[in-house]
Amino acid sequence: MIVIKLIWESIRFAIQALKSNLTRTILSLLGVTVGIFAIIAVFTLVDSLENNIKNSLSFLGNNVMSIDKFDYVSSGPEYPWWKYFRRPNNSYSEYTFLSSSVKNADAVTIFADANVTVQAGNNSYSGTSLKGVAFSYKDVYDVPIDVGRYFTELEITSARNVIILGVKIAKSLFPSTDPLGKEVKIRGQKYVVIGLFEEEGEALFDTPSKDEACMIPYGSFTKLYNVGRYGMGPSIALKGREDDTGLISLENEVRGLMRAKRGLKPTQEDDFSINKSEYIMNTIGSIFDVISGAGWIIGGFSILVGGFGIANIMFVSVKERTNIIGIQKSLGAKNYFILFQFLFEAMFLSLIGGITGIIMVFLITFIDLGSLELILSLSNIILGLGVSSLIGIVSGIVPATLAARLDPVEAIRST
Repeated sequence: MIVIKLIWESIRFAIQALKSNLTRTILSLLGVTVGIFAIIAVFTLVDSLENNIKNSLSFLGNNVMSIDKFDYVSSGPEYPWWKYFRRPNNSYSEYTFLSSSVKNADAVTIFADANVTVQAGNNSYSGTSLKGVAFSYKDVYDVPIDVGRYFTELEITSARNVIILGVKIAKSLFPSTDPLGKEVKIRGQKYVVIGLFEEEGEALFDTPSKDEACMIPYGSFTKLYNVGRYGMGPSIALKGREDDTGLISLENEVRGLMRAKRGLKPTQEDDFSINKSEYIMNTIGSIFDVISGAGWIIGGFSILVGGFGIANIMFVSVKERTNIIGIQKSLGAKNYFILFQFLFEAMFLSLIGGITGIIMVFLITFIDLGSLELILSLSNIILGLGVSSLIGIVSGIVPATLAARLDPVEAIRST
């Protein structure tokens, strides 16, 4: 009960301080408000951007690694593209070898990509991403089908001309009819539509979208393009086990199997690259960590100014209430009671500024930014309240200590 009374009395004194000199209080709290707004706004923007980008890169898969000619992580002027370019393409025999040999993977698949124009009657859709896949593709990557179905194993093994279309392509080619069962033409070959991907919508960046993609069996793809050692290079992808943190076991196993399959000597370096989706995700995360750090710096200066403002209010409050402090101590109030009374008041004042800053961030989440959806998370709200409370405690500790150490006789005599 004493603690509750103490908190209530501190809140009452804080409200009185707000009312007694409203302009001074608002100007003092403005620093905390701006600081919390800057930090939480940056964190909200960073979290929203990071989630949007990671969703846009969902095609990379989760816990997935791929075997390719090129290293997707390395870049810059020192990138040895000439060395990677001379590497051999993956082959279907390597895919079957890994499928039967690898033990640390839940699934193995092979696929190849190309940009094509899809036609249906007098309608056509250019710039389509065509992917030829093995039956196990759905076990490695997410293939969300909205209407229709995925390929059967027989359709894959017999290389039948069937196709799954993206929503944008289907609407463009068949604006007024159901596309299922209809025929489309790619490079002179006819394909029967058996399914439609779920609509993904606009991405923040120009990343591949299933809305403008289509998928056919791998064997059908090889009818259109020369794929393999001396043609277009396919990718081999493997999905690791959930308990294989960082895919370390799978990476070591795949490296050994690929080197054995290609007959590489111990002194020879790899003539393939193992790319893991987590590499790209970690790179994105490190970039946003830097942006978050900048947000702390920008908001930190504003909060520092706000902290000085609250300290100023508390020093004035101690000066104005010296008589009251003397009376309280003469009636038996302990030093800690006076100390916590002013600390609670400082924290309450700082919380007002923090809550105002959070409300401002919440209001900007209603701004339409196209494909970027701003979301104020609970963790950021707690962070804002925690930081503002901490600033209040730090700003109020000195004046609260001075108030607690006042001599009751001298305090009562003061004017």
